[in-house]
Amino acid sequence: MSKQKSSIMLKQTNLYEEARRRCKELLSIRKALEVSLAKAPPERIHVMCSGEKAKFYLRSGKTDKTGVYIPKSETAKIQTYMQKQYDDKVLKLINQEIHILERILRKSENIINEIQQVYSNNPQEVKKYLHPLDMSDEDFINYWQSIPYERKPIPDYMPFYETKRKERVRSKSEINIANALVEHGIPYKYECPLILKNGTKIHPDFKVLNIRERREIYWEHRGMMDDKDYAKSSVLRLKTLMQNGIFLGRDLIITEETSANPLGMDEIDAIIKQYFYYGK
Repeated sequence: MSKQKSSIMLKQTNLYEEARRRCKELLSIRKALEVSLAKAPPERIHVMCSGEKAKFYLRSGKTDKTGVYIPKSETAKIQTYMQKQYDDKVLKLINQEIHILERILRKSENIINEIQQVYSNNPQEVKKYLHPLDMSDEDFINYWQSIPYERKPIPDYMPFYETKRKERVRSKSEINIANALVEHGIPYKYECPLILKNGTKIHPDFKVLNIRERREIYWEHRGMMDDKDYAKSSVLRLKTLMQNGIFLGRDLIITEETSANPLGMDEIDAIIKQYFYYGK
């Protein structure tokens, strides 16, 4: 597959991820409302409004058309019944939205998968003739990893550190980051060149693929933050990246350590889950 083909691919959307998040949130709220309503007293409140003023009447049931007047001094009682009425109305609307979202998600997942498989179900000999709009995660990972790049050379005099993928890196912490990405099944490229707007070439430590969103996130590890010159250079590097549209928290992960405070595996795992586990 050529680079040109990737440029016309269907862009990934967070629409369905947001729908899943919203549905999960609504299900939790529905459960809380159902518990609250089950504990609420059986009577219902009726509100008669005149301009900005309101009068409150407690009705015993649907056949009760008048009710007993509740003086405004009984604030707690009014609040209890008003909240019950509010919760009941909101619950009905939440159930409607959950039904709509579940239907959309059920159908969308099938359609998205079918669109991807139109390309991915073909043998390799056929795939090379196609310009896909979308493809399976496996095919996209293979394509992304197949694009060649030239790494920044590591001088022979530097200490030798090797990852589980048998590639040389520059520090023990970079070994830990690389191996953790492999263990979590997250594709990455070590010191893949990045061309800045002014034509300058830099080599971020890791270029990591967010599979679900089909986008790249850079991971920079700052291993000598107790060195003043190194820290100053790191700050300038961050400013350069931001000037080139790469922002911390969206397109960029930064980890730091000093000789007294090394980067821990628990920190690395937490970062990976935050950025690449899609809210699972």
